[in-house]
Amino acid sequence: LVSSLAALFPGCQVYDSGDLSFTQVPNDELYNNLVSYPRSVGLASQVVADAVSRAVAHGRLSCCMSGVKSSLAVGSISGHARQCPHLGVIWVDAHADINTPLTSQSGNLHGQPVSFLLRELQDKNPTSPHAKQIFPSSASCFIQPLKVIILSPIRSYILKNYDIQYFSMREIDRLGIQKVMERTFEQLMGRRQRPIHLSFDIDAFDPSLAPATGTPVLGGLTYREGMYITEEIHNTGMLSAVDMVEVNPLLGASPEEVNATARLAVDVIAACFGQTREGAHTAFDELPTPSSPDESDREEQVRI
Repeated sequence: LVSSLAALFPGCQVYDSGDLSFTQVPNDELYNNLVSYPRSVGLASQVVADAVSRAVAHGRLSCCMSGVKSSLAVGSISGHARQCPHLGVIWVDAHADINTPLTSQSGNLHGQPVSFLLRELQDKNPTSPHAKQIFPSSASCFIQPLKVIILSPIRSYILKNYDIQYFSMREIDRLGIQKVMERTFEQLMGRRQRPIHLSFDIDAFDPSLAPATGTPVLGGLTYREGMYITEEIHNTGMLSAVDMVEVNPLLGASPEEVNATARLAVDVIAACFGQTREGAHTAFDELPTPSSPDESDREEQVRI
């Protein structure tokens, strides 16, 4: 990705901060006899939040990549919100990831990150001092529901009842991706310009395009729809941070599937930074004229 961005945009400074190191908490007991690794994920979220906060504070457009969404999204959006309290979030995913620890049936925290970030859901999450110790990231920065746009095929009670704008794949089919993005920006930035945090789960694409991921869902975005989303977000000039998640090489059935998924992820991120589907073109300050000062009229006639 770094080499691709450097080649696409000469003069653009690309910093690779390297991998973040996380501590696995020993004997990390289940929360509510169901939620797995709550302390480990909570501490990892703090590490991610600190890293993203530093990057944004230095005026950089932050880009995070992870094989799993839970610790990344909670941490990256919390860290971003430290520097940009009025940010808006666009969540592109095959899943809303908005369960709370008390509504989750699987106990997997990767299905719960949005609930930890929304102010309106804080009284639905564990609030005791013991719970805050288990989920330290849930006590940091919150965002208002109005600022979250979810492009997801999954409907849920929470989305319907907490004034969260979302579009299902059926609505994308009905309205078209252009109209969906117009409504997204109208809702997100209709009254004021605000920094945008894009969380893009590769499983939002149809599994035929991105097979090396954890929870694929048939009937996802096409390549053109996914690129249009990121191109339009770039065109706002307000993108401040992007997460690319659920690219998991261990889940590809073949090297071809792994490479296809990775290439797609690189395309999505590059489009966020301004890559277009029109291809690379030679830059001209002005159009050249037919004649050259180095050739006579006769030489020009011979050449013609």
